[in-house]
Amino acid sequence: MSDSSPLVRLGRRDVLRAGGVTAAALAAGPGLAACSRTDPSEGQSLLESLREKGSIKAAINNEPPFGFIDDNGEVTGEAPELLRAIAAEMGIDGIEAEAVSWDALIPGLKAGRFDIVAAGMYITPDRCEEVAFAEPDYKVLEAFMVEKGNPLGLETYHSVADNPDVTIAVLNASVEKDYAEGAGVAEDQMTLGDNAVQMLDLLENGRVDAVGLSTFSLNYQMDQRGMQDGYEVTEGFTPVVDGEEVSPAGGFAFRKENQDFLDEFNTVLADFKESGRLLEIGQEFGFDETAQPGDLTTEELCSADNG
Repeated sequence: MSDSSPLVRLGRRDVLRAGGVTAAALAAGPGLAACSRTDPSEGQSLLESLREKGSIKAAINNEPPFGFIDDNGEVTGEAPELLRAIAAEMGIDGIEAEAVSWDALIPGLKAGRFDIVAAGMYITPDRCEEVAFAEPDYKVLEAFMVEKGNPLGLETYHSVADNPDVTIAVLNASVEKDYAEGAGVAEDQMTLGDNAVQMLDLLENGRVDAVGLSTFSLNYQMDQRGMQDGYEVTEGFTPVVDGEEVSPAGGFAFRKENQDFLDEFNTVLADFKESGRLLEIGQEFGFDETAQPGDLTTEELCSADNG
């Protein structure tokens, strides 16, 4: 996509707006410099360094309800709020957050710009090759947002592929893009977005016929934006890749060398699951009991059979 694309211009404005509120978004702490690194001092683990500093640098994508900037300019959502609660249990009271385009989340983490990705990222075999994931904190189905009545009869990515005149917006470097490609959706049918907000703008402006995201994301945003009169969210479906169903479930991403940080995080997350606190935090954002990951594990999601 060229720099002249309206989608690219919108994405840059969103990222700049997000960067301006990161210092106050979640907790007290120093401002987050976009080019800063998160390296610990020599001889320290990252977890030791974070406890000493009292803050974590997190990356989000502007996708309600997973992680987003609200009308007051504050970062919130299921992942940031869960991170805040878990970090407090780990002895880290400050969270700094920066919103970046979806395809910059993993590269930014690996480059040391962030300590963690808190964007509700799906756990997939390809991503597991690059980063380490905590145990999943939610599972979900896929869906489309379309015009009221679903006049084009879109039910799965295969139904999009079957009609070459249909256009759909999906996040760049997302599982939705992979699902679409795996179903045979042509490149010229897809518009790649930096975040969910701008993709819904494209739908409302008649630039695409559908937006592909999770059921939770689409239903939450339709309610928040008041789109019910003109649009609907299709029935949720389980994606099929190479003839096999996959499990859309996600969690927090870490650098592979920060195993002590990940292990401590998983310990607290397990306590939250057992006590019901995970459900309690997620309910504000529409993550009900059907979103609970149950016995699903990161090991299963990282296996070749899940993507």
